[in-house]
Amino acid sequence: MGDTPFHRSILEDQLPKHFDKPTDMRYDGTQDPQEHLTAFEARMNLEGVGDEVRCRAFPVILAGPAIQWFNSLPQGSVAGFLDISRAFLAQFTTRIVKAKNPINLLGVTQKIGEPTRKYLDHFNNECLEIKGLTDSVASLCLTNGLLNEDFRKHLTTKPVWTMQEIQTVA
Repeated sequence: MGDTPFHRSILEDQLPKHFDKPTDMRYDGTQDPQEHLTAFEARMNLEGVGDEVRCRAFPVILAGPAIQWFNSLPQGSVAGFLDISRAFLAQFTTRIVKAKNPINLLGVTQKIGEPTRKYLDHFNNECLEIKGLTDSVASLCLTNGLLNEDFRKHLTTKPVWTMQEIQTVA
């Protein structure tokens, strides 16, 4: 069977006849591996395949340094998908995107000459990347970075604005 990181039991399992290999999902080591692994697992869940097929399909999505890493794994070292997913995340851990914290919003400020609408759009995009963001924190950070004094005064007349309310008055 040649040199392969897969345990013999994985190689002996038959692929389903109508299995659609995920050739449209490439990982070359430059993206977030957790995000990629989550997308791969979702695809495999949709296909309704088991552990062995997941293992055999995984190298198909690898390219460049990622496939080189896979090919360098010790022969027979992968006995299940948990083995390969843990090794994959450990190898590419520096590429994992760190979750943003609400404190990051304090760095989002309106630039001199920037239209208020453009600032609000930028601010809203940043808000989408923060889990657990409360309206009060978002409102505070928004007014902190706002240069438009008239709009800031308008916003501070109400203790807390929801992001939806801010969009409607801007």
